Amino acid sequence: MSNCTNENKSIRCTVVQCQHHCQSKDYCSLSSIQVGTHEANPTMIECTDCTSFKLKS
Repeated sequence: MSNCTNENKSIRCTVVQCQHHCQSKDYCSLSSIQVGTHEANPTMIECTDCTSFKLKS
């Protein structure tokens, strides 16, 4: 579970299934994230991914 005392107000996030999500706040607890793509030629927002995502256990 993420520690919300270190929420990063520069990284807004609504993915509550992620280990780094601050439970009651829409922020990430990481200091930075990696954004990637699963497409050869991304042209839409749906083509991008937060590759820092880790499923909550």
